[in-house]
Amino acid sequence: MKIRTFISLLVTLVMVTFTHLLCAQELNKSVEEVKIGFSVPLSGAQATNGKDMQKGVTLAIETFNASKPIIGGKEIKLVLLTEDDQADAHQGMQIAQKLIDRGIKGMLGPLNSNVSMPTSLIYDRAGIPQSATATAPAYTRQGFKTTFRMLTSDVHQGQRLGNFAAQNLGLKKLVIIDDRSAYGQGLADEFEQAAKAAGAEVVRREFTNHKAHDFKLMLTNIKRLKPQGIFYGGEVLQAGVLVKQMRELGIKATLLGGDALKMNTLFEIAGDAAHGVIVSVGGKPLEQMPGGLVFNQRHKARFGMPVEVYAPYAYDGAMAMFMAMKKADSVEPKKYLPYLAATKMAGVTTHTLAYDEYGDLRDQSTSIYKAADGAWELIHSVDGSN
Repeated sequence: MKIRTFISLLVTLVMVTFTHLLCAQELNKSVEEVKIGFSVPLSGAQATNGKDMQKGVTLAIETFNASKPIIGGKEIKLVLLTEDDQADAHQGMQIAQKLIDRGIKGMLGPLNSNVSMPTSLIYDRAGIPQSATATAPAYTRQGFKTTFRMLTSDVHQGQRLGNFAAQNLGLKKLVIIDDRSAYGQGLADEFEQAAKAAGAEVVRREFTNHKAHDFKLMLTNIKRLKPQGIFYGGEVLQAGVLVKQMRELGIKATLLGGDALKMNTLFEIAGDAAHGVIVSVGGKPLEQMPGGLVFNQRHKARFGMPVEVYAPYAYDGAMAMFMAMKKADSVEPKKYLPYLAATKMAGVTTHTLAYDEYGDLRDQSTSIYKAADGAWELIHSVDGSN
């Protein structure tokens, strides 16, 4: 009986020890949360664009986490800290410090150039890599090693649209309006330079702001000049009102603009007046992207709507950052930053996503679209891939 009791106690001891070992092993396998910052306008006039970018980042986070990545010997889970910067520079700067204080390991966003540029200094001082959809050329020309661009810069978008307007569309008499933002003014400058070089005349340059909602006085003066084209450097809400009031005043000129205008919001605001609007967008058309059609299916399944503009680029920009962490085997910014700068990966938007010495995409493709019957029709594209 004593032998049986001893054996029973021995078996119990072995089982308890084995259970403890298993528990310890499971503790060692515990998932470590890694914070990633995200800031875009989620309310206000530019919320549509911000939510578009958010969808791409969300899909990237979910895709990476689903792979159960092991980094530094631990399984990690990315956690997105989302903030609404309302497209306001002051708000964006406050958010930047807040996210740094909360311990983010990387920053995705902002959407707007006027927010991305002042916040880039804050992130650079903290050593935090930042990947934004800002298209203003100056964003990546400040001497920071931490800034990366998700889209083709306005140098290419503006110049290619200006050249196309003058040469392909035959618009030789132009008026340019911009909202004085880093995005709007920078894009307008590049458009003007290219249009003039292609033989067009800019008969007037006007300025407004991103809160304007009545352009009739300005347009009445412009009407007397009988322009063939009016370029607007700014956001979609103002562009929708602008083209609607153009048609109400009998101005038949073609309205042209940048990527911020290529939203279904334009049709909602302007209705039939949107017909004929021409816009340039950085990157290839969705159907020409190597992963575009599959991504569009995933986007529709997840969000119940097709891709608009920014989601594929936000997805690629985010995945480039996450894969750099994996290659560096570290989520520490100082360690994975060199791997991010040296990125060469297959993307949704391009066969090889890579950055140049400034943090700009090496693939500087551009697409030009025309609004036709409530939809966007591709009319021209320039392959800028290497």
